[in-house]
Amino acid sequence: MTDHPHIGVFQRAMAAFSADDMDALAEVFDPDVAWHLGGQGPLSGDYQGREATFEMFARDFELSGGTYRPQLHDVLANDAHTVALLHATASRAGKELDMDYAIVFHISDGKIVEGWELWADQAAYDEFWS
Repeated sequence: MTDHPHIGVFQRAMAAFSADDMDALAEVFDPDVAWHLGGQGPLSGDYQGREATFEMFARDFELSGGTYRPQLHDVLANDAHTVALLHATASRAGKELDMDYAIVFHISDGKIVEGWELWADQAAYDEFWS
């Protein structure tokens, strides 16, 4: 059985994100991407467009002093959805983030067009960034 092609799109995005290679990341993000991060923290909100989404990603690294580290557990895909199961760690202002999360994607024509971050404990996630 071969992997769904959307898995490859996500794997390229994950490799680029982990390497802080925004040019490579831009190749797999649609210019009009919509990104959603629930909660009440300083990163929470709906982001429209690649520039706004990438600025939010940069805030992850800025606020954590570069310690934010996502680790992939698994990625599942079909024609409608791609779901990445991840774990993140980071340090900030004497606080530690050590939490599972998922990102649900819509991918079209080899580009990520929408993403929803879903954290295991949204309140603790918000507190970490606050």
